[in-house]
Amino acid sequence: MKLQRRNVRGLRALTVGAAAVSTALLLTACGSDDNTPQGGEDATKAAGNIKCGGEGKLLASGSSAQKNAMDLWIKNYMAACPDVQINYNPIGSGGGITQFNQGTTAFAGSDSALKEDEVEASKKICKSGQGINLPMVGGPVAISYNLSGVDELVLDAPTIAKIFDSKIKKWDDAAIKKLNPDAELPSTDIQAFHRSDESGTTQNLGKYLGEAAPDDWKYEDEKSWPAKGGQSASGSSGVAAQVKQVEGAIGYFELSYATSNNLNSVKIDTGAAEPVEATSDNASKAIAAAKVVGEGDDLALELDYATKAESAYPIILVTYEIACDKGNKADSLEAMKSFLTYTASEDGQKILSEEGYAPIPDEIAAKVREIIPTLS
Repeated sequence: MKLQRRNVRGLRALTVGAAAVSTALLLTACGSDDNTPQGGEDATKAAGNIKCGGEGKLLASGSSAQKNAMDLWIKNYMAACPDVQINYNPIGSGGGITQFNQGTTAFAGSDSALKEDEVEASKKICKSGQGINLPMVGGPVAISYNLSGVDELVLDAPTIAKIFDSKIKKWDDAAIKKLNPDAELPSTDIQAFHRSDESGTTQNLGKYLGEAAPDDWKYEDEKSWPAKGGQSASGSSGVAAQVKQVEGAIGYFELSYATSNNLNSVKIDTGAAEPVEATSDNASKAIAAAKVVGEGDDLALELDYATKAESAYPIILVTYEIACDKGNKADSLEAMKSFLTYTASEDGQKILSEEGYAPIPDEIAAKVREIIPTLS
């Protein structure tokens, strides 16, 4: 089975119904961040239907876009299944994939689907198979800023691209003024911050800019920051901290970091009737158009970053669990299947919305639940 990429004809496409993603979307970061939620009584009750399997240690690492969800899932699972000790290390999507392909973890978390070279590398570990993408949760990436006296700001994709490519350097630039005719924009220098670590959040921002502003963003959508200039910080928490501290700063991170740091986020002019705010519901409207573009057991999704649908927030990501379809380690296979069965279950997905996350759409969740028992 070969993992197919975007725009490949003949792939089976599954359009995700908008009604299936009406719940809230809110992610933390893809990096070494700590933004841990507190579980409630309902989350604890969800452990009652967990079916345990295996024993010993289950190691995983990768994106912390799902870290808060992992904290809840692990808490509930280990309460029901004390014979399994789960350790998830939120080192970032790139680090997670690297460790998985080195054979040091049972599965990885990534905010971007495996690339073809990563699939090829996985075959050395998945000796009779290869790594596959199992989507678990999705959400919006906010573009947040720190600019005294400016509580509302509208930007479009070309302007965002030029800001992060150091082509627009002042907040009173003509392009920004045109989008914000009523704002009193100062001549403050723009301090653009990006991730220093390999990040699926960076890659999804790159996909958005590449599709929505192709004339102004010429870089490949990679996990490493591609443009020259700007300033860097580790993890979404590091970028958010810099934006909060530095006057004139702008950066990108999952919406929860903007909320927890009381940062303003830009509205995106997508070409729809009104600029679109970075909210859970607005991101869900964009994710609703996702299509499955993987083959066989692979559930890699294609997202429409250039959407102009009303109220659809375009800068979005989906976090995947990456495991071998065949050739998983015998000593952790049953525990991994048991744990992932819980995370993809109705109970496992239900507690996400209670903590501000989004359960994956029902049609996709059903396919994930069909595949997990077949992992071998």
